[in-house]
Amino acid sequence: MNPQWWQDTQDIPTIVRAIYECISGPAGAPRDWARFRFLQHPQARSLRTVVEPDGGTRSVVFSVDSYIEDVTPYFAANGFFEVEIDQRVERFGQVAHVWSHYEARESPESPVIKRGANSIQLCFEHGRWWVFSTIWDNERDGVVFDLW
Repeated sequence: MNPQWWQDTQDIPTIVRAIYECISGPAGAPRDWARFRFLQHPQARSLRTVVEPDGGTRSVVFSVDSYIEDVTPYFAANGFFEVEIDQRVERFGQVAHVWSHYEARESPESPVIKRGANSIQLCFEHGRWWVFSTIWDNERDGVVFDLW
């Protein structure tokens, strides 16, 4: 284990930033999946909202490994840099919920290709924060956020 990974888990803003760093990079660049797995609880789940052509929505649920398998072909062919633009944390004891608004670009200098919000649930145990759940949706007609 890289000692930096442990530091990533010691406070909420740092673990959220680390998640974005793990999935961001130029087309074809390997992502740091070992670090990403370290941040996630072994039973963690992710949920992506998908908008169908008719405007209806559905959910796709992933384990950590099935998420990695799903996005790897996209990252091989496309640059993807997702950065947090705003954050709100609600914490009670050992649990926390983070609303993390983001923007994504094909390169750090390119125009925004999408914006959205991550809902991230964390739990503090064994001296560190763990990501237990990440659910996200992207802005689109009729679904936009105002930064608080």
